[in-house]
Amino acid sequence: MTTETATDVFETHRPVLLGVAYRMLGRVADAEDVVQEAWLRWSGAARDDVREPRGYLVRITTRLAIDRLRQIRARGETYVGPWLPEPYVTDFGDTVPDTAERAVLADSVSLAVLVVLESLSPLERAVFVLREAFGFPYADIAAMLDRGEPAVRQLSGRARRHVEERRPRYEVDPAQRRDLTERFLAAAADGDLEGLMALLAPEVRLVGDSGGKSRAPLRVLQTADKVGRFLVGAARKGLPGLSVRFLELNGGPAALILSGGKPDSVFQLDVADGRVQSVYVIRNPDKLRSLAAA
Repeated sequence: MTTETATDVFETHRPVLLGVAYRMLGRVADAEDVVQEAWLRWSGAARDDVREPRGYLVRITTRLAIDRLRQIRARGETYVGPWLPEPYVTDFGDTVPDTAERAVLADSVSLAVLVVLESLSPLERAVFVLREAFGFPYADIAAMLDRGEPAVRQLSGRARRHVEERRPRYEVDPAQRRDLTERFLAAAADGDLEGLMALLAPEVRLVGDSGGKSRAPLRVLQTADKVGRFLVGAARKGLPGLSVRFLELNGGPAALILSGGKPDSVFQLDVADGRVQSVYVIRNPDKLRSLAAA
């Protein structure tokens, strides 16, 4: 395999590698660093015996992501307020034509699922991502992680049960989520508390991630009354040069709020039974840098 061919092969699989690394880490910059390290190892490896490049590259990327995740956790950093993953632009386009496969990929990268994945061990998280998001056979995952297949099946079952027990229920219909997002933002911007309350489920949750670097609730808000009043109050303070851009983030429609053309916050909703069940607000400027050119 020539150097040029090796580059072409790697670039073909780069979206999958980035998808694996991001789901493992929940951080775009860390995921990109892991994929770059995977490229360095791939470009310097003896590739003559590699019969399945995709599996080989996913194996390298997964192991690097596990190491990175362990390093992050070992540092024991304290995060100010609730934590949410860094927003990740997803546009599967024609690369995933199958509707069912698109739904699985979108669900596995959703904010709700990624928050739950943070509570898994690095190995459980790796097995869950490789099996549930990308459909790798247990035997292949076992080889990637240097574990026996029975152990991998056990890890998979434990991780799946953990995620199912803790992730919120929501609908993935993008048209409905987009419609509710637009109505939600319009009601909040107009200070229409009554209109906002009509959209919110009684036990709606608002999770605000600021990292202590901008204004956002330092605790999760719950109930329609608390969430509605907070949003109306925040909207009254206003933003200079406010504009809104809709885009697909983490597998679903989201609103990017800009102030003077610069990213200020991201809003994304979980919807079920025609009502907003969860409101995710990301205002940590470190997590919005990658959206400047989105």
